[in-house]
Amino acid sequence: MPADLAVIGLGHLGLPLAQAAVAAGVQTVGYDTDPRAYTELSAGRTPVEGPLTASDVRRMLSGGFRPTTDPAELGRVRTAVICAPTPLGADRTLDLTAVGDAARALAARLRPHTTVLLESAVPPGTTENYLLPLLEEGSGLRAGRDFHLACSPSRLDPGNRSHVYANTPKVIGGLTPACTESAAAFYGRLTDKVVRARGPREAEMAKVLETNFRHVNIALANEMAVLCHDLGVDLWDVIRCAETKPFGFQPFRPGPGVGGHGAPVDPGYLPYNSRTPGHPLRMVSLAQEINGRMPQYVIQRCATLLNEHGKSVRGARVLLLGVTYKPDLADQEGSPAREIASRLMGMGAQIGYHDPHVLDWRVRELPVPRADSLYEAASSADLTVLLQHHRTYDLQGLAVKAQLLLDTRGATPAGAAHRL
Repeated sequence: MPADLAVIGLGHLGLPLAQAAVAAGVQTVGYDTDPRAYTELSAGRTPVEGPLTASDVRRMLSGGFRPTTDPAELGRVRTAVICAPTPLGADRTLDLTAVGDAARALAARLRPHTTVLLESAVPPGTTENYLLPLLEEGSGLRAGRDFHLACSPSRLDPGNRSHVYANTPKVIGGLTPACTESAAAFYGRLTDKVVRARGPREAEMAKVLETNFRHVNIALANEMAVLCHDLGVDLWDVIRCAETKPFGFQPFRPGPGVGGHGAPVDPGYLPYNSRTPGHPLRMVSLAQEINGRMPQYVIQRCATLLNEHGKSVRGARVLLLGVTYKPDLADQEGSPAREIASRLMGMGAQIGYHDPHVLDWRVRELPVPRADSLYEAASSADLTVLLQHHRTYDLQGLAVKAQLLLDTRGATPAGAAHRL
């Protein structure tokens, strides 16, 4: 049965898009080469942690959503959106392998007048220099003449109840003005506002700016946290005061590390074109270095606190609270919790954890004991470390029960715990 839309890649980007499309009455098919994704979705379960719940998936299925592993479905739609993952590689470039695979699968079945959209996070120039040749060579069609091509980077904030798909503006950059308008017509069915960029590169670079803005400002907050601790200044009170400024300031808060799927991107390193100028963004590189040091800083603070209370890290019972990258979600992508636990284990500490969203957790391929009773575990642990502030945590009560509490999120009442 033909569909209006094919979502290619049923992960953290594709599933929310498919959900929004189904809710808007768009007949949607979801394509993924991973048979597990098909099996889980067909059974009404989510294949990835975070973006959707099982009840969300069941509502999508009842609304007509069809998961598939059959690439023939891609030749029966008016619009195809590539939502393939682009993880950050060891060489600091985004790995475009999955985008290339998606493009080849689509190109072999691409029909004239189809609108092809790219939502994956990519370096500037990817739509024109990487995706376009793959689509044209595989289909024999010409982008901008025979089919529409545009980039519209995903803007997702999992767990945000105020800014959902429908009320988050969508940036669109088409290869031609007609491509932009075709993309705008599609996204206009899903969201209240579309923002037209001058072209694909501007849309791609907007995503780079948005992601790097977050990482650079978190890095500044992390540096301030270290400085304020050394000077005996209450950073959290500093932020509380600074955020009252009605202009020229936006509050960011420090933490034990930066997680999530939005990796910092340095467009000075492009994976597909050896002729690029190669102007690295030094501030982004420095921010990445600063944020990458935070797990070790947390370990240092843990060791210092234990030492001040006459205990060594070796043999100490340490309870980690919240091992996900974001509050009130099960997604562990990029969470600093695993590195912190691994380092503490390497120093001889006995690690336990509690997280209402994670029932099983492994570090160094070993299962970490999960606390059934939070208060009992905190009262028996030598040190309790709050890594993620889930709303179910009663921090005031926890501060009373815990022998020693390190709060890396500044969520406890002033004076109730040692804060980052």
